[in-house]
Amino acid sequence: MMNNGTETLKEFLNYIQFERGYSAHTVTAYQHDLEKFLNFIYKYDSILLKDFGKIDRQAIRHFLGKEYEEGNSAKTVARRLASIKSLFNYLVQAEVICDNPAIHIKTPKVEKKIPTFVQENKIEDLMKMPDAVTLIGKRDRAILELFYATGIRLNELAGLNIGSVNPQEKLLRVLGKGNKERIVPFGKPAKNALESYLKKRGKSWASPQQTPLFTGRGEKRIAVRTIQQRVNIYLKAVLGGRTGASPHTLRHTFGTHLLENDADIRSIQE
Repeated sequence: MMNNGTETLKEFLNYIQFERGYSAHTVTAYQHDLEKFLNFIYKYDSILLKDFGKIDRQAIRHFLGKEYEEGNSAKTVARRLASIKSLFNYLVQAEVICDNPAIHIKTPKVEKKIPTFVQENKIEDLMKMPDAVTLIGKRDRAILELFYATGIRLNELAGLNIGSVNPQEKLLRVLGKGNKERIVPFGKPAKNALESYLKKRGKSWASPQQTPLFTGRGEKRIAVRTIQQRVNIYLKAVLGGRTGASPHTLRHTFGTHLLENDADIRSIQE
């Protein structure tokens, strides 16, 4: 790849990471997409990398066509195009180029799958699945209750500390995308499950506030992958082995049940 392209990409990635606050995972996805694009442009016409203003719609369309030829799905190609649009938007804002050649390229239609969710009458069955006696069972029950009560994301739940919880007000302080903090309410079932788990672990709300709320082996913060695996086991059982079950299923369930009950978050959980 030409040095010019590499430097431009590096500047863009620094911008989305440090100025826009994108997560490391998102930055890596952008990097992967744009490295593929710039490698294609180098082979297509390397002179274009000296002046990004000369990269036109035709060059971008050729790249997207090649992506299809390589067997990539419409979803992947749509993501590649979104990354390219973001790069050129950045270059327009930075006054490196005058206009965005990708802006008028139509995004490929992506088939939308209807998200799996747990029927309300099955929630109780789901919550009773973890062993109510063991430490791992109590932890898993608390995880399920908190997911369903709050609709927070998987990595947000893994990052919680004991100090993230206000047990008196039943409020959760969550650090979300772009390091933005928000307050999320939860109900009595989640509070009871959390306190039962902490007690079994020999901890309490008075424990050091930076102590991870959920842990794996040796009191180390639970891994995101571990939460995924544990939640998937219970969801597959309650959904009759249906595919597509994941922690996001509980996030979607939270939203669905809120809408169905036409209620605010507190009233649905009390």
